[in-house]
Amino acid sequence: MSWIDIGAIEDIPLRGSRKVKTKEGCIAVFRTAEDTVFATSNVCPHKGGPLNEGIVHGNKVTCPLHNWVFDLETGEAQGADEGRIQTYAARVENGRILIDASVLGRQAA
Repeated sequence: MSWIDIGAIEDIPLRGSRKVKTKEGCIAVFRTAEDTVFATSNVCPHKGGPLNEGIVHGNKVTCPLHNWVFDLETGEAQGADEGRIQTYAARVENGRILIDASVLGRQAA
C-alpha cells in the first residue's frame, strides 16, 4: 500500500471527524473515543447527508439528516436500514493519520 499523511490525530477531536478533499472527491475521517481512526466516503447513500457532520459512537457514525447508522469498519448500514458506504484503509503512526493513497486513486470517494 502507498500511504499519504493527512494530518495529526489531535486535529480530530475524540468522537469527531473531518472532511478531507481528494482528487477523487471528499472522504470523512473519524476518530473514536479509543483513538482508532476510520476513513469512509462522506455521503450517506440514503439522502446524501454529510457523514463528517454525523455523531460518532463506538465504531459507528449516525448520519445527521435521517439518523442512518453505519459501521465504520465495514461500511454497512445498521438495524433496519439498507445500504453501504465505501471504507478506506487508515491507520495512525507516530501521531499522524495515514490513508491508503492507492485506493483513493482507483475509486471515487
